[in-house]
Amino acid sequence: MSKEYVLETPDNEKIRITTYGNVKNNCLIFVHGFKGFKDWGFNPYLSEYFAKSGFFVITFNFSLNGIGDNPTEFTELDKFAENTYSREVDELNLIINSYRNGFFGNTDSKVKIGLLGHSRGGAISIIVGSLNQEVTAVATWSAIAHLDRYSERQKKDWKEKGFFEALNTRTNQLMRMNYSFLEDIEKNKNSKLNLEAAVRNFEKPLFIAHGDQDLAVPVQEANILYSWSNKSFTELYIIHNTGHTFNAQHQFNGTNDKLEKLLYETNKFFIKQLN
Repeated sequence: MSKEYVLETPDNEKIRITTYGNVKNNCLIFVHGFKGFKDWGFNPYLSEYFAKSGFFVITFNFSLNGIGDNPTEFTELDKFAENTYSREVDELNLIINSYRNGFFGNTDSKVKIGLLGHSRGGAISIIVGSLNQEVTAVATWSAIAHLDRYSERQKKDWKEKGFFEALNTRTNQLMRMNYSFLEDIEKNKNSKLNLEAAVRNFEKPLFIAHGDQDLAVPVQEANILYSWSNKSFTELYIIHNTGHTFNAQHQFNGTNDKLEKLLYETNKFFIKQLN
């Protein structure tokens, strides 16, 4: 059973949320990546999978991810252009705090919270999980190890134009990112957005999963994250012969053996760490 919610940000933007399962259970929050959204591809399937396993699952769209009232189309590209990493960090913390304060219903103070982030959402999950004491464990799928993913030439052009355009190959939309996105990285790279420091200081259970044929985020980035991590808390899981979305796509046309393996191992990790 799923339920819909809208959580307002301090500047009156909307975080659209779908939850699955019993709010009394331990909580998993799924964090989507760049050009991602809560209703993309395998996301509803994985949410139901973890709900059936006994978790309360929260999935959501970052308020400026470009998705508005239509759950599967980018109709708010003006807002997408204004998004930043720091905003995503703040919004994930807002969701965690809202959950604890009863936004989704009353919960026992003993229930635990895990974060599951895909791609860019994996990095955001690590950053938030490293500092937010409410988070017990984090799992990442295809996570990035570098927030700054742009060449000096791209940055120069970005600054001159005031924006950078990323092609969405699925929809053929040019998705603009304002220069404020790059400014946020530069301003906070040694503090709030220092991913390496977040991993090195991450003394909680961490599960890093990656496909070895990932063309969007090379598997080397999983190895980098693992190299920074405390090995006594961290598990690295490489899935062979699969890519960034583990042989799933949008529209979702059913599961497959790679995705099922990943779900099984991730579920095993969260059952162990949250129960």
